[in-house]
Amino acid sequence: MPERPRLRDFGVTIGVYPTGPSNTLTDVAGVRGDNVRTGVTAIWPHEGNPLTERVYAGISLLNGYGEMTCRSVIDEIGLLASPIVLTGTGSVGAALDATTRYLGHHYPAQTQNEVPIPLVAECDDGFLHDHLTFAVTREDVWAALDGASRDLVVEGCVGAATGMALFQFKGGIGSASRQVVTDAGEFMLGVLVQTNFGRRPRLTIAGVPVGRALTDLLPEDPTPEGSCIVVVATDAPLHAHTLRRLAKRAGLGLARTGSTAGDGSGEIILAFSTAQRAPLKAPDGLRQLTVLAEGGYGTVGLNRLFEATIDATEEAVVNALLAATTTTGRNGRVLHAAPHDRLRTLLAGG
Repeated sequence: MPERPRLRDFGVTIGVYPTGPSNTLTDVAGVRGDNVRTGVTAIWPHEGNPLTERVYAGISLLNGYGEMTCRSVIDEIGLLASPIVLTGTGSVGAALDATTRYLGHHYPAQTQNEVPIPLVAECDDGFLHDHLTFAVTREDVWAALDGASRDLVVEGCVGAATGMALFQFKGGIGSASRQVVTDAGEFMLGVLVQTNFGRRPRLTIAGVPVGRALTDLLPEDPTPEGSCIVVVATDAPLHAHTLRRLAKRAGLGLARTGSTAGDGSGEIILAFSTAQRAPLKAPDGLRQLTVLAEGGYGTVGLNRLFEATIDATEEAVVNALLAATTTTGRNGRVLHAAPHDRLRTLLAGG
């Protein structure tokens, strides 16, 4: 596949904070994303055993007409203890089964006495994909989990986003990152999005309502209302409650691009921190945790992380749009790639 441009190749930047080296989720140390082009995308929160070295996490949603397994566990105890697997709506069951089997195969000592509850999230790719083909297999999921690496995240209509739509163009996987300097130190924050939402007239890039001028290249049939899964990773020391607050800010980034979180859509956002791992067993029954200050005048660092989350989410969505390619799916339906030349002109004020 030829290399596709990203938003910064258009000379457009979002926000004031610098990006990480690759401007993707894997700029956060230890986080691995997969480069396998199936109906599955996998993310590992760190390079250790997620079952015994859990990380603090929080979930927020704009509209909940969607699925993210393990959500009730994270809401209750604030810990993520599995890889993150993204897929299409019809493949949630298959992906959950395959990921559970994968963890059982690779970590038998931990799974012998406690069945893991992996995190699997979805968007509806039914506009292009026939759910009744049950195309995602155990081999696909295992390949995605095995293929996760620290390399640059592959964007566009790959993995879980193979069949997704975005503002009635072809959608995809997108990612971005930010470096944030605070009194407590310098931290990295990365975002990955699985995009499947938006009506064309609302498409906005860096404040420019470009969708109003792009009235052609529309699908012949209306696309579903849509959804978006957002994964936010950071090495800033945050606990579960603060991570829920961080996840909520990603919704503002979606709104900047034109998302309205419609009645039939599922915008579900996960945020986790790699700064401190929570061991499965605490011999003395205690766990110590250092976190960024919040709730007072010493929260400049937290405010900057909020801003970085908003900016990186917005940029990740645009990167997903720019990386996607024209795709034909079931019944001859077509989702067109966004026209880069016209976008350049519109963003330049033309």
